Amino acid sequence: MEKRKLGSSDIEITPIIMGTWQAGKAMWVGIEDAETVKAIRSAFEAGITTIDTAEVYGKGHSEQIVAQALSDVRDRVVYATKVFANHLKYDQVIEACDRSLQNLKTDYIDLYQIHWPSGSFKSEFVPIEETMRALNDLKQQGKIRAIGVSNFSRAQIEEAAQYGRIDSLQPPYSLFWRKVEKDAMPYCVENNISILAYSPLAQGLLTGKFELGHEFPEGDNRRDNKLFKGENFVRAQAAIDKLRPIADRYNVSLANLAIAWLIAQPQTNAITGARHAKQIEENAIAAEVKLSPEDLAEIDAIGRTVTDPLENENLMWEWGG
Repeated sequence: MEKRKLGSSDIEITPIIMGTWQAGKAMWVGIEDAETVKAIRSAFEAGITTIDTAEVYGKGHSEQIVAQALSDVRDRVVYATKVFANHLKYDQVIEACDRSLQNLKTDYIDLYQIHWPSGSFKSEFVPIEETMRALNDLKQQGKIRAIGVSNFSRAQIEEAAQYGRIDSLQPPYSLFWRKVEKDAMPYCVENNISILAYSPLAQGLLTGKFELGHEFPEGDNRRDNKLFKGENFVRAQAAIDKLRPIADRYNVSLANLAIAWLIAQPQTNAITGARHAKQIEENAIAAEVKLSPEDLAEIDAIGRTVTDPLENENLMWEWGG
């Protein structure tokens, strides 16, 4: 799989990244460790050598599963993990990084990201200067290679960038959720900051597998996803029906079409999660799909029928940020 530079760093990432929120099990149901290990390994074998995780995913369990899957090929993979909003004081960042290093069974993290801005989820406010000082020190010590942020607005990235080099932004971004395009994307393009889009399939909605009236079980975070509710869901289903003929023209799945559209956007790479090996193997195919300018424009227009009514929504889920 062709690789891309991460921001202005010397790290090379794959345009499709393996996401491992589900590997932590918390906020998901029916996840088996053995299946997750197989899925991560299959991602590597399919050419996806960039893996994204976080300390908060199952309180380190996701990081441990990543290590279980990839420790023997550590020199051939890129690890990206995150420090949560409640660990942004100087000493907390250092301690969190050390825990992640231990969980990942490695002596360096390629990309270390602030998961949510300080103050999110009722966390204590910590000045970004203090957090960045810790991250810069970790970088100088060789414990991390690059610094990224996640769920930051343009204004928040600009402030963080005053205190050190930011090489990536990780926002929710898909054909059905496009807030980043109007806010942070222009700044990222101007400043060579890679966009690592999470939920690129709108948590599975863009696969076309969920019909109207679908109910997620208790404990599944998608119960709170606004895209699966009411008129949003109706509009999404109508858009999916319009996308199917385009996917058929390229002989690919709806998921591959959505991922291919996304990684064709400026600076953008897609973080795709998977419960099973087959899912990630299918996702990898999207890296080879080259959409024509006309089809990119048509897909864009179809997506806007879903996203335009959501213009004033800041969070994809109905829980506090």
